[in-house]
Amino acid sequence: MIKKFNKIKYIYLVIKIFLLFFLLFSPKINAKSKEMIRLMDLFENVFEKTHEEYVEEISEQELMEKAISGMLSALDPHSGYMNEETFKEMQVDTSGKFGGLGIQITMEEGFVKIISPIDDTPAYKAGLKAGDLITQINNKPVMGLNLKEAVDMMRGRPGTKIIITIAREGLDLFDVELKREIIKIESVKNEIFDDIGYIRISQFTEQTNKGLIKAVKETKITLDNEELGYILDLRSNPGGLLSQAVAVSDLFLNEGVIVSTKGRDINNDKKYSAKNGDIIKNKPLVILINGGSASASEIVAGALQDHKRAIVIGTKSFGKGSVQSIIPLWDFRRNNQGAMKLTTSRYYTPLGKSIQAKGIEPDIYVEQGEFKSNEISLYSESDFFGSLDSSENLEIEEEIDENQKIFETDYQLSRAIDLVKALSILDQKEG
Repeated sequence: MIKKFNKIKYIYLVIKIFLLFFLLFSPKINAKSKEMIRLMDLFENVFEKTHEEYVEEISEQELMEKAISGMLSALDPHSGYMNEETFKEMQVDTSGKFGGLGIQITMEEGFVKIISPIDDTPAYKAGLKAGDLITQINNKPVMGLNLKEAVDMMRGRPGTKIIITIAREGLDLFDVELKREIIKIESVKNEIFDDIGYIRISQFTEQTNKGLIKAVKETKITLDNEELGYILDLRSNPGGLLSQAVAVSDLFLNEGVIVSTKGRDINNDKKYSAKNGDIIKNKPLVILINGGSASASEIVAGALQDHKRAIVIGTKSFGKGSVQSIIPLWDFRRNNQGAMKLTTSRYYTPLGKSIQAKGIEPDIYVEQGEFKSNEISLYSESDFFGSLDSSENLEIEEEIDENQKIFETDYQLSRAIDLVKALSILDQKEG
């Protein structure tokens, strides 16, 4: 039976004629051009067989989109294809239309891996952690899904519930029920601990730089410019805008390279450098990172570490050091536009270290934990019956207890505070 000359064959015939014309008349005929025709033949055969013989009917458009998506997503977890609908969602603010869980994710060995939960979101409140693997969504396995398909399954109307199955090292699989919410991110929060400015950045958004400047000003006013130093908390910060990572780093540096990007074409390599002006006037700075600190967080930590402007403590960061470019793709026949997201370069710290898959190693390795000292009976002079001036210590102990509650639940923060105090004392002695 003679098969119909369909439009798929027509498309490939046009491509072949173009390539053949190129081979015959181009002065740069080479083996690569012939290899391209051979590979296009292979693709045509696979496409046609799949379209005609797959167990369920599938449109040519859907099959082509899946083919392109598969090609890109097989390169790395961050590359992919966006059809017209997905591309528009990325460009247009969909606030109020979709609810989410508040997690930054990637794909790893067929599962959805949590880079980090975002502060004050359903995922954060439920106790999800960086490194958790999502194996099922509403009892449906995620194995075989691409990143976009997994995200689509987790999104939905605000207020609706979803059950995800989590694989966590050292534990059996367990289910977590979450209620979707509109995710509103407060990028910068700040507090004061023992005359030290504590600044938490949960994600690098368009307002992060301004929020950080405001936090430093508030600290200086509250402490009358007598602050001992600062702690910049980037733990479980999944990243965000490169421009904001550069701007935040620049606030603490007077000169030098902040980060560079390098790809295959050296003409597209870029360097981002600092301008003069340290916002905290060279006061001690400690940065907190963990396995959920990724991308823009790693740029900041790496820049300030390489310039010896800050001491980085905690655990090794995530290792997301690649740059994705959005390349629009126009479909003339359907008069619409999709796009491809393609990894085009890598980030490098000022000393030329690649972040990709390696992460930032802290200067001082500190696992999260809790104090055990309360389990041991410790005594001092004031504990003995009839000790001189023992009554005067009661009020001081009550004041210490409030901060002690925070420090006992956040061992890394407690160590960071100790470190800032030590650096401040050292600065005073040298001054």
